[in-house]
Amino acid sequence: MTSATQTVEQHFARYGPGYRWLVTIGGLLGAMVMILSATMVNVAVPSIMGAFGVGQDLAQWASTAFLATMVASQLLNTWIVTAFGQRLTFSMTLVVFTIGSLICAASPTIEVLIAGRILQGFSAGVIQPLVMATIITVFPADRRGFAMGLYGMGVTLAPSFGPLAGGITIDAMTWRDIFLTPLPLVAVAFVMGLMFMPGRKFPRRLPEFDWAGFALLCTALVCLMTGLGNGQRWGWGSNDIVMLFVVGFSTAFAFVYWQARIRSPIFDLKLFLNPRFAATMAIAFAFGVGNFASNYAIPVFTQTVQGFTATRAGLVLVPAGLLLVAIIPFSGRLADVVPEHQPIMIGIAVFALATYFLAGSDVNTPFLMMALFAVGSRLGLGLVMPNMGSAAMKAISSERLNQGAGTYNFTRQLGGAFGVNGLVVVIEQRTEVHAEALTATQTAANSLTRELMDKVERLLSESGVPEVMQQTGALDYLGHVINAQASTFGFQDAFMVIALVFVAALIPAWVLRQTKAAVVA
Repeated sequence: MTSATQTVEQHFARYGPGYRWLVTIGGLLGAMVMILSATMVNVAVPSIMGAFGVGQDLAQWASTAFLATMVASQLLNTWIVTAFGQRLTFSMTLVVFTIGSLICAASPTIEVLIAGRILQGFSAGVIQPLVMATIITVFPADRRGFAMGLYGMGVTLAPSFGPLAGGITIDAMTWRDIFLTPLPLVAVAFVMGLMFMPGRKFPRRLPEFDWAGFALLCTALVCLMTGLGNGQRWGWGSNDIVMLFVVGFSTAFAFVYWQARIRSPIFDLKLFLNPRFAATMAIAFAFGVGNFASNYAIPVFTQTVQGFTATRAGLVLVPAGLLLVAIIPFSGRLADVVPEHQPIMIGIAVFALATYFLAGSDVNTPFLMMALFAVGSRLGLGLVMPNMGSAAMKAISSERLNQGAGTYNFTRQLGGAFGVNGLVVVIEQRTEVHAEALTATQTAANSLTRELMDKVERLLSESGVPEVMQQTGALDYLGHVINAQASTFGFQDAFMVIALVFVAALIPAWVLRQTKAAVVA
């Protein structure tokens, strides 16, 4: 038997009980590097805007394109693993990720950068359910919660350290280098994957795949994401945006209808017949929204509103990441001894409360308070993540772990993709609303405005600015003040929306409490 076709059992016979840790470390390293890259780019958004001369609505596609592609490719995992085996699939995804990284680093335009991020996102989407299913397989059934805790620690920890790694890289080198710094770790994961990932013989015939369903899914995601991302620029009532939403929602409904009728669906709706699994997926969607939206918003807020450097903006999330290292293994063990709904409901409440406090942040909020708010939010996510995954996996049979893992990760990442995209829409719309409201109050009768204008004109006069230009300069300064305040209010509203989404997740958590554990056959 060659190493390329060794099964899990044969690896255990060769390496002993320690094999589960070797394959877990190798798999998690590959998955974590890709998820790290998902959030490293968040601190680079202001730099990308400046480099390509684009607004936040277009620059955020460096993040959203990654997430949207990652969502779609989640459902390719089962087919690719069945066709090529875990080892070759793991290795191929790392190679594709490396190619995408090189394209991003050399991108001459924002469009080429987005293309590279699409390749990276494809790899990240395929590898996560693969690693998740592998870790669950090598641990015994009575330690499934602990296994999910390990996986959850990796995929939740990486986004927290991504902004710091990106910030240090940007401040020390350039924003392009953030796509190159993870590649040494990719090489290590590649070698470990070749050594420890279980392999299999290639089948004589490739398994069936629902290409029609996958095309419908991709069309729906592209149309809906493009509509959300460009609605602010093109106008929400414009023909192009309306058409994108019509096509997007139509293909989304067609996808669901098609999946319910075909023999081998890529998105198994029968899994949702189990109320526990369905409730857990609703929580997973909200989790994705909160996790990725906050990971995007906090670094961008601290740079654009508070004036932090890229490194300092990344440091805000580091204490929260360290807390996750400590709490998720404990939370994972908790999933094996207490009903999952209890830590999930507590975690949801803690995250919502921390994000509510974030909604009160402004330019004067100190670094320490921002870090503490982030710690609170990650404490909540740390309680939710492994228990949510454990509840989902316990609701399905061992034979359907790959389908369940793919559906679970797809739902969570779908929430993340729409979370980031929707967050940017909220920030831009609310910023515009607040800017108009603040501008309307700037009249000659406003004593505070008049006092500010007088002070600025006096300073300009003392600096030797000609009298005819002093009022113009004061008005320009006033405009900057209004825009800065409106931007602050826009971010505050966005944080509040994130908190409300998590509060809504208490409903499916309550459903989870009311349902009995039953396995989908």
